[in-house]
Amino acid sequence: MSLLNVVLVVLGIVLLWVVTVYNGFIRSRFRIREALSDIDVQTKRRYDLIPNLMETVKGYMAHEKGVLESVTSARTAVMGAGGNPLEKAKAENALSGTLKTLFAVAENYPELKANTNFLSFQTELSDTENKIQAARRFYNDTVQDMNTKVHSFPGNVIAGVFGFHEEKFFEVISAGEKEVVNVKF
Repeated sequence: MSLLNVVLVVLGIVLLWVVTVYNGFIRSRFRIREALSDIDVQTKRRYDLIPNLMETVKGYMAHEKGVLESVTSARTAVMGAGGNPLEKAKAENALSGTLKTLFAVAENYPELKANTNFLSFQTELSDTENKIQAARRFYNDTVQDMNTKVHSFPGNVIAGVFGFHEEKFFEVISAGEKEVVNVKF
């Protein structure tokens, strides 16, 4: 075997390796986009449910106007959050907190708790919250996969050459968001 053949085989192997690693980065990038899309789908579902829930609750909780306004303003803030996943996460966490407060206050209204529409919306929102959390976990898993590839040798060489970079995780931003919601009457 000539030296030229050995060099061509080695170059072929290196080229195949580069293509394989590059395609792995591309798969990770698209999985991250898919995960963000899943989060958007579930939060859109929640946005659609909230107005119906609010209409059901309004008749029973007329004097709890502050709670209703908090939910409405939190929903508006989420809808106006930019495309940055971290900004969206902060607004989403605030909305989740106001919804928890709404359900806690609803405990004081036995007629409301027995209302089938309210129970249905409460179940749907709880299910949606669980799906949002699952979508965020999927997003964080895909981000972890990408970040591991970006920082691991020899993938970090390919990442540097082709401009792949570390992605940000969804996480709780402030200590206040980690606290349990307390409802006081």
